[in-house]
Amino acid sequence: MVNVKQTLALRAFGLAKIPLLFSVRPTVVQLDREGCEVRIPLNFWTRNHLKSMYFGALAMGADCAGGLLAMQAIRRSKKNIVLIFKDFRADFLKRAESHVHFICHDGKKIERQVKETIRSGKRTNQTLTILATTPKVSGKEPVAKFQLTLSLKLKEKKDS
Repeated sequence: MVNVKQTLALRAFGLAKIPLLFSVRPTVVQLDREGCEVRIPLNFWTRNHLKSMYFGALAMGADCAGGLLAMQAIRRSKKNIVLIFKDFRADFLKRAESHVHFICHDGKKIERQVKETIRSGKRTNQTLTILATTPKVSGKEPVAKFQLTLSLKLKEKKDS
C-alpha cells in the first residue's frame, strides 16, 4: 500500500532541494514510528549497463529510508534539529534486477537519539541499518545491506 501523501512530500522535497532524488521517482510504501519502506523503480534512469539498479540509485534509496524516519522524529520534537549522514557503508549481496524496496526498522532508536540530542544540546551519532530487497525477484532476501551514521545537532538560535 503506497502512502500517497508522504510520497508527494518526498518528491516535492527532491524537486526543491535534491533534483537527482526527484529523478529516481521514490515511493513511500510505509512510514510510521517504527520504520520506513521506500521503493525505487528499476527503469531507464536507475539501471546500469547490466540492467540492474545502479549503485548510486541504491544509495539514494537507503538515504531516503533512514532520512524520512529521522525527519519524522525531528518534526514531532518541534525542535530545530539538523540532520546529516556522516558516513555510509554498503554491502552489495546480489544484483538488484527489479524495483528495490529499502527498509529501515530503526524508528525507536532514532526517537531516542532525537531526545538525547535535545537533552544534551550536543551532536549525536548513531548507525542505522537499511536492507534492500527485490520482492518480485528474490522475496525478502536482501540484495544489499546499508549502514549509515545519522548525525543530529540542535540548531542554535542566532541573536538578532
